[in-house]
Amino acid sequence: MFWKRKPKFETPQITDANFNEVVGAAKGPVLLDFYANWCGPCKVIGPIIDELAEEYNGRALVAKVNTEVNPGLSQHFRIKSIPTLMIIHQGKLVERFQGLVPKPNLEEILDEYIALGEQEQSSEEE
Repeated sequence: MFWKRKPKFETPQITDANFNEVVGAAKGPVLLDFYANWCGPCKVIGPIIDELAEEYNGRALVAKVNTEVNPGLSQHFRIKSIPTLMIIHQGKLVERFQGLVPKPNLEEILDEYIALGEQEQSSEEE
């Protein structure tokens, strides 16, 4: 009533149609969560991905890919089990995890690639 609610952050959804455009335009590392609505472990990691998407907004792209709606991406990346998490850095797939990964581990990985990107950018400017 007297408190203003912050609008809920919308985690980006990557689709077969927008993958090249959205992931290609990402300035930092990209964390993709391949999931399905019926998947129990996906429901556990989903809120973690949502938190990371909001916390890293502007520094990294944290997004979700619904495997049932986007069979092209699922096939391209050979998704065999879900959840599958992928890190893309500078347009290259650099890490891939299956199953549940704790939030602190994901934060550490993202921070590492953000720092790596900043180092590479500063060395290019010299």
